[in-house]
Amino acid sequence: MTTPQYLLEMDGISKEFPGVKALDNVSLNVRAGTVHALMGENGAGKSTLMKCLFGMYAPDSGEIRMNGEKLSLPDSRAALNCGITMIHQELHPVPRRSVMENIWLGRFPLRGIGPLRFVDGRRMYSDTEKLFQDLDMDIKPDTIIGDLSVSKIQSIEIAKAVSFNAKVIIMDEPTSSLTGNEVEQLFRIIQDLKRRGVAIIYISHKMEEILRISDDVTIMRDGRKIGTWEASELTTDLIISRMVGRDLTQRFPDRSNHPGDVLLRVEGFTSPIPKSFRDVSFDLRQGEILGIGGLVGAQRTELIEALFGLRTVESGRLTLRGKPVRIRRPVDAIRHRMALLTEERRVTGIFPVLSVLENTVIANQKRYENYGWIDDAKRREDTDRSIGRLSVKTPSMKTLIRYLSGGNQQKVLLARWLLTQPDILLLDEPTRGIDVGAKFEIYSIIAELAAQGKSIIMISSEMPELLGMSDRIMVMCEGRLTGIVDGNTATEEQIMRLAAQHTT
Repeated sequence: MTTPQYLLEMDGISKEFPGVKALDNVSLNVRAGTVHALMGENGAGKSTLMKCLFGMYAPDSGEIRMNGEKLSLPDSRAALNCGITMIHQELHPVPRRSVMENIWLGRFPLRGIGPLRFVDGRRMYSDTEKLFQDLDMDIKPDTIIGDLSVSKIQSIEIAKAVSFNAKVIIMDEPTSSLTGNEVEQLFRIIQDLKRRGVAIIYISHKMEEILRISDDVTIMRDGRKIGTWEASELTTDLIISRMVGRDLTQRFPDRSNHPGDVLLRVEGFTSPIPKSFRDVSFDLRQGEILGIGGLVGAQRTELIEALFGLRTVESGRLTLRGKPVRIRRPVDAIRHRMALLTEERRVTGIFPVLSVLENTVIANQKRYENYGWIDDAKRREDTDRSIGRLSVKTPSMKTLIRYLSGGNQQKVLLARWLLTQPDILLLDEPTRGIDVGAKFEIYSIIAELAAQGKSIIMISSEMPELLGMSDRIMVMCEGRLTGIVDGNTATEEQIMRLAAQHTT
């Protein structure tokens, strides 16, 4: 009997949701011991295809085979039993339990007989220790997982996948929250898994990563497979043109904003929490895009959440339009015409069980109240106008927002805040997890808002984004402001020096 050419074969997979054809006759063939990149714009069908493979969705048609044998995958447990596991973009450990308990959750080793059986903690510790030794991971099994960094938790998720004797590991945007050194550690683990014959299906929007670590690349568009190529045949420009169906000659839009007088002044902002932001002072001008750069732990998110009233401030002063203001709660910030787009849109942004309409109008609900009644016609009118203005792709405003792509979800969140008519927008990683085509659309919206006189503070961990979109760039390190540079003349080296400039 001949050995199949492919470890995993997905043939003719189709999947339809109400009003959405998510997958249309898609095939994917993956070789053992390789990294197979799966690429496409948000909404291309990548995540849906992987959820079909991991037993989260039942495909309407098609067949999945492992080593030539047809698989039945009614749920994720069946997929795990077949050697298929998935590391999701959003990590969800049980935070106050140990590393080893998180790894063996639902399958703890037991000892004893009958009703007297109990968890064998000693064996669980030694099994975890051996697993980490095999993967060259320096993590103590009894460490509380909530005390670890994102990169360590991600490494633990990989170890957990290996503990299932996984033959195929799906990694969805695995480096979205990692620093450069942490990315290198992940890549080392991936190379080790390849040597063991494990196949990695790797979803990412980062072109440099794809070209560096992939053996094969499959590109999808609008629920269909465009093709599969060896990574060595591809360039960034080729990948982009095949993803979006056109040449993308410009990564950032032309900007016509002209920053004016100081709108917001922040003086000596200090958190009561040790090792958070301390003594931060800066100005924001009307019609300006002020970027904030820094490495993991720079406390950028904590700073703008404090500006919006989500975190307390021990000391500091805010001046808005020349007058002192105090913002203790988000409602105070909204009253002063501020808006916050949070970093984790799926966790702190969208309401996944609500429609596009409900997600659009929810921050502006009082506008639609009329003597105890809700003016639904006005809500539909505002939502329809917002969908048109921001080019949101959705079957209808009644569609649940969770069925939209990441880029379109982000547009809905922008629409939500624009209905409150803000003068200042605080944007935390506004394009994280969004494909290159949708990024340009978000950039264009930001540039248009600045041209209209809106003032924007934009946190970004992507250096090209900071340099391509900011009038000025404020850099932080370990909670301290280390410098403010001109966005038109700044260089990556200059920003990195400031981002690593530790202060006492």
